Amino acid sequence: MSGYHIRKLDTFPVHTLKRVDRPTIKILDDQVKRVDERESGFNKAVRGDYGSHLQKERMRFVPKHPISGALSWMTAYLKDVVDGLVAKQKAPLPEDPERLSRHIKELAYFLRADAVGICKLPPYAVYTNSFPDGQPIELNHRYAIGILIDQDWRTAEAFNGHDWISNAMSFLAYSTSGFIACIMAEYIRRLGYPARAHHARNYQVALPPILLWAGLGEMCRIGDCVLHPFLGPRFKAAVVTTDLPLAVNKPIDFGLQDLCSKCKKCARECPSGALSDGGKVMYNGYEHWPTDIEKCTAMRVGNPKGSGCGTCIKVCPANKPYTLFHRAVGWAVRHSSLARSVAVRADDLMGYEKPTPEKKWWLDLEEVDGVLRIPSNKGD
Repeated sequence: MSGYHIRKLDTFPVHTLKRVDRPTIKILDDQVKRVDERESGFNKAVRGDYGSHLQKERMRFVPKHPISGALSWMTAYLKDVVDGLVAKQKAPLPEDPERLSRHIKELAYFLRADAVGICKLPPYAVYTNSFPDGQPIELNHRYAIGILIDQDWRTAEAFNGHDWISNAMSFLAYSTSGFIACIMAEYIRRLGYPARAHHARNYQVALPPILLWAGLGEMCRIGDCVLHPFLGPRFKAAVVTTDLPLAVNKPIDFGLQDLCSKCKKCARECPSGALSDGGKVMYNGYEHWPTDIEKCTAMRVGNPKGSGCGTCIKVCPANKPYTLFHRAVGWAVRHSSLARSVAVRADDLMGYEKPTPEKKWWLDLEEVDGVLRIPSNKGD
């Protein structure tokens, strides 16, 4: 899309970012195989692959805290409204894909999205089979719209990374992005074009390839996750796939491969030791920093001192508020390798990874056998 459109619409100054033809990690498009949704860490835990304890904890690790439980309960209502009937006649729309993309992005921001990007749907982003029934997935839409929701900086500043609010932060963003995606998909269907929402309760696509190609971030060291240049890793996403003719965004390069190569803070601070402090490797046709999925899942699902885990998000130097100071630092980091080296050291010196208990607002509560109690094992 043109710079004029981007400057007018986006919450953050994405028009200042360097746009590239391909993502900044190596992707051998013809070698990337589609994956089965049932093979994710959480879904393996449900199946019992990681033992009976994690199988049991997987069913309660979100609702064991009442806020994340309430959010999860609400997202369950979105499970069956991802698709629907398409209007018999197409609406009289502008023929210019850029105007339509502007309109769709404006709609997303109207619905309170924090960041939006559009790409052609990579075939390898579509799962082969669904969870839990294993039904084969066929999804032939041409475009994908990525929708990001901030997990809330004020709360991220107050928590320690793996205490009782962790899952609620995730499901705040999961539920909100899913709500927006379902509305947008229904709107597009009313315009006469097929569209499907994909959210935490009903995905048919893997999100990282879509977010990369839609210019919503670069791949980072944190477990095959995409990091946004202004939100850092502090977001969750939903997607709308559609055949509505849209103009696409280009991928971005803001120096993250260099930053993550130098930083390694998430690997150092990960309570489960799941994140690698080594170099990138090729896997399934693409380049990434490897993660021990079983260790990560065990910590997030089986955490006895909280609900879930977001320590990697908490300690990441890119997890900062959008203040004038941090905007200036972010600009320097995006443009200078030396600034990236300095920023990594300064982040440790400033102690940003430490929680601010005086800003804590939530209650430490744990549901056990239908009864809420003060947890016996509280976090640090």
